[in-house]
Amino acid sequence: MRNKQLEELIVRLENYLECWKQFNHYMNQARFKKFTLDDENQFLEVKSIITQELELILAAIESGPVTREDVHGLISAAPSIRYLSETNESSLREVENRWHKQFITLQSILGQLKVKKKQLEQRSFWPALLGKPA
Repeated sequence: MRNKQLEELIVRLENYLECWKQFNHYMNQARFKKFTLDDENQFLEVKSIITQELELILAAIESGPVTREDVHGLISAAPSIRYLSETNESSLREVENRWHKQFITLQSILGQLKVKKKQLEQRSFWPALLGKPA
């Protein structure tokens, strides 16, 4: 993977993780039963972005610990903030645990991509310094 492609994937994944943080924010709103219709609409939008961007990320990383089934299962388990607010604490914790597992896995992938980027930068630094093509 070229450095520019890798950098674009890192930015995409960082933005994707921001959506995952927003998903968690809405789960917290459900727990405290403090949400509006606008929050519900934004939650639906966040879930849409998570689902769509997942396909681009999976295509770019080819294979890995994040699976379409796990993410779709999590998204399906949280159809709305209202639904989450009406579930029992045990069910809400299960959704949170699933969210946390995916979030940490995505953070790990991001870290691996950053390591790869740094390695590519170091490899291309020496030939450039010596006046040779990379």
